[in-house]
Amino acid sequence: MDIETAARGLAVLGNITRLRIVRLLVRAGGEGLPIGELQSRLGVPASTLAFHLRGLVSAGLVAQQRHGRIVRCTPRYDAIDATLAFVREHCCAGFDDLPQPADAA
Repeated sequence: MDIETAARGLAVLGNITRLRIVRLLVRAGGEGLPIGELQSRLGVPASTLAFHLRGLVSAGLVAQQRHGRIVRCTPRYDAIDATLAFVREHCCAGFDDLPQPADAA
């Protein structure tokens, strides 16, 4: 994952409503939830939910499938995992592969 994609995913998740949506979808599992049920469980207006879902779908963190008149939202575990893994990618690796800070020279 490149830094721009990671930054976009983290920015999208940095909003309370969008984070609540993702956590609820993850809790629901691979089947996800219909938009109406998401709205009911979160207690947000339809237009607010649509706005936040658009951001999550655009960032690739949530997928939507239409089944007749029902639109079901599902978490994209691969993208969510990759975004969070990007933050941990170099955990505890030290700084030997990076240039020294300018003030340390």
